Amino acid sequence: MSDRKPYVGGNWKMNTSVDTSSSLARGVVDACESAQGSVDIVVFPPAPYLIGVKSILRSRPTSIATGAQDLYFEADGAFTGEISVAMVKDCGCGHALAGHSERRHVIGESDELVNAKVRATLEGGLTCVLCIGETLEEREAGETNAVNERQLRTGLADVGLRQMDKVVIAYEPVWAIGTGKTASPEDAQAAHAFIRGLLAEMFSDEVAQRTRIIYGGSVKPSNAAALFGQPDIDGGLIGGASLKVEDFAAIVKAAAPH
Repeated sequence: MSDRKPYVGGNWKMNTSVDTSSSLARGVVDACESAQGSVDIVVFPPAPYLIGVKSILRSRPTSIATGAQDLYFEADGAFTGEISVAMVKDCGCGHALAGHSERRHVIGESDELVNAKVRATLEGGLTCVLCIGETLEEREAGETNAVNERQLRTGLADVGLRQMDKVVIAYEPVWAIGTGKTASPEDAQAAHAFIRGLLAEMFSDEVAQRTRIIYGGSVKPSNAAALFGQPDIDGGLIGGASLKVEDFAAIVKAAAPH
């Protein structure tokens, strides 16, 4: 068992409403109460609901945090539709995602843009969850490690040793996101071990052993324990299952040290 504290994020994506985001937040607080001290739990609501969800969390005795699903790297200016680090912090958030597969493959973000967002997030004092992972075509072509290495090296370019304390890596095989398919625990572990080895090469063994690497790709209550039981898997970034209180709570409990 690693001494890295497990990290479980609930990425609500473009789902919920004012009412359902509030009820989901309340449900998560109640259902995850027993695991809050042993697992870092973060919910990532859509931007319009960040303040509402945060206000609910502030009104309860909970350590559950909030994060932004995305942000822009400029501090302010004529960037219609974007939100800045300062705005995210103003909403009470301490975390932000960068490079989620849907931002890369649906929106078209480049590795270089992801890196700019990573650096802005860290320079703003937020914890950055950097998402990396291969598509089905890349996996079938035997390019899993090459893709992960490119996205990791570019995503963390010009990030300092001390800043790595605020970095979480999320390995998300694109072919397993929202498809119901999941990498086997052994395949996921192999990818996580490869990423940890890269971190040791890029930074140091100490940084590599300290950095949390979490898995995202159709994690469910039925497979969470097997995935989280692997030595290099330190939690998960949960999509669809994070919209169901019972499922998300079961996954959080599976991540808690036993």
